[in-house]
Amino acid sequence: MKGYSCIIIEDEPLAQNVLRKYIEDHPSLELVAVCADAMEAQAVLGSQAVQIIFLDINLPKLSGISFLKTITDPPKIIFTTAYPEFAVEGFELNAVDYLLKPFSFERFLKAVNKALLQLNTTPHAARPGDMMKHGSVFLKADKKIYKVDLSSILYIEAVGDYIKVVSETGQLLVNETMKQILEELPAKDFIRVHKSYIIASGKIKFIEGNSIRIADKSIPIGATYRDDVFASIEKKTD
Repeated sequence: MKGYSCIIIEDEPLAQNVLRKYIEDHPSLELVAVCADAMEAQAVLGSQAVQIIFLDINLPKLSGISFLKTITDPPKIIFTTAYPEFAVEGFELNAVDYLLKPFSFERFLKAVNKALLQLNTTPHAARPGDMMKHGSVFLKADKKIYKVDLSSILYIEAVGDYIKVVSETGQLLVNETMKQILEELPAKDFIRVHKSYIIASGKIKFIEGNSIRIADKSIPIGATYRDDVFASIEKKTD
């Protein structure tokens, strides 16, 4: 198996094919089953370990939401549906994300990054930076999918409609917003310090006045972020 095991629970062939292709294109996902209804999925879950479920809500026999309520220790759930009115209930059931059909590969990738972040987060108390030593995020740039180690990221900068992810090995221009990428990163290791900058707190060299030094870059601290930035840094030094 090349990576994280996942199943599709979806009764529409077109939607099944879209998800098949997206999973096939992802370097760390392994599709182990495609199920047309909850009963088929139950049999799969009873026979092998599954880490991520792509779960349609409008299913025959038993809805996706009702099915999820029957699972005592569910895998990470990413709902897929054409009905936005179910989003609130889905999140109340601790779903990782909610993909509204039709969704793009980029939107799929963001949902998967959230799931992988949760899968890589250990339940025990970790030292600052522990998550970064082991975690990674997948980013689409230049028509490729790049696996970027969290431990290598220095900072992220907003550039028009894109973000520039600057790491120790280079930089990528990614079609995401600052809000979206922040949701895919561990909050304890990354801080938004300005409307145009997110930094890796473990990479700070020093803070001087209203700027933070990371590598050879001076990054401004925005006035509206200042209190939260210093509170976060003080918490890490306790």
